Amino acid sequence: MASAKLGSPSLLLAKRPLAGPSLQKRFSHDLVIKRATGRPIIRSGPTGRHAQTGHTATVFGCTGFLGRYLVHKLAKQGTQVVVPYRDADEQRHLKVMGDLGQIVASEWDIRNDSQIEECVRHSDIVYNLVGRDYETKNFKYPEVHVEGARRIARISALSGVSRFVHVSHLNADHNSPSKVYRAKAQGEDAISEAYPGATIVRPAWMYGHEDRLLNTVATNPVVFRVNHGDTLIKPVHVLDVAQALHLMMDAESTIGQTFSLPGPKTYSYNDIIAMAETRILKKLGGVSTPRWMASMATRLWENVWWPTISPDEVVRRYMDDKDSAPGTLGFADLGITPDILEDIAIVYLRRYRSSAYYDQPIESGGVKLRSQRYHVIDS
Repeated sequence: MASAKLGSPSLLLAKRPLAGPSLQKRFSHDLVIKRATGRPIIRSGPTGRHAQTGHTATVFGCTGFLGRYLVHKLAKQGTQVVVPYRDADEQRHLKVMGDLGQIVASEWDIRNDSQIEECVRHSDIVYNLVGRDYETKNFKYPEVHVEGARRIARISALSGVSRFVHVSHLNADHNSPSKVYRAKAQGEDAISEAYPGATIVRPAWMYGHEDRLLNTVATNPVVFRVNHGDTLIKPVHVLDVAQALHLMMDAESTIGQTFSLPGPKTYSYNDIIAMAETRILKKLGGVSTPRWMASMATRLWENVWWPTISPDEVVRRYMDDKDSAPGTLGFADLGITPDILEDIAIVYLRRYRSSAYYDQPIESGGVKLRSQRYHVIDS
């Protein structure tokens, strides 16, 4: 986009393509939102809450697990962030992550083209983090991971968005027995077709404060006692994935690339349960559940209550994480050294200890964390 002065009639009257049949003008109030033009703005001054990068980013799926960490990293460096939401209460915690006016909330629906267009119209980069682990009567896997992703990418392209980053999954595969992983693979194809040059990111199972890995192991370990605990996964720290997504905003070398982002080590479910026991200092009970019983229980559960564990998740619990696909990039290409799960698990598991043992070091003698990042040291 060519630069123009504030009062330029050409800017005020310029028309732009929409997803629908109508066209819309740019008005003077649109100039309040700054948009990056040309090369990224590199500032040598101090960074932080009051800094300005010149970027405007839209983060679809910002109210989810990964979304809140990405919004925080973007806003902390001075990027204006548009946070699309379905429920106003779900995005309230994001408002305080940036300076006044830096976090812009916008209501949206994945089937509403005009609302999606309004969310991306000012942005020079769009992140699609939208995903669902279970189906409902309103949203099936293809509607979210394929059609929804295609719609966001297509409208972003029509709106002149210069960068598009889509989050898929490490195990995305057209021939997977899991419906989720098949839909993720089809979603990647849809994104590449609708927005050539999009960056595809495939993280493994992420862990952090609000995760469904360490928290579930500590509170309900029986759901991980399947397949005799032999299923192998490569968990990755959510902060590392958020940092990777953040760096992609200015890294032109990531355009059109696919990144596989597994954790640096592989664990079985039994390994993770045993590690959790040493951190929370208590035995985690439960017996191994046969596959047929777990599948039947989840099918009954989704018909009588909210489907917290779907039948497809039972399928995924019996699948090992794949290795990084040939030809894809990784953390090393972004200059990131990913965290090792056992080194920082105490940060997320300590709250499940008894008050009598809350401050006691872990059995391995404790690990020294990177204090500048976590402000926590166990010794």
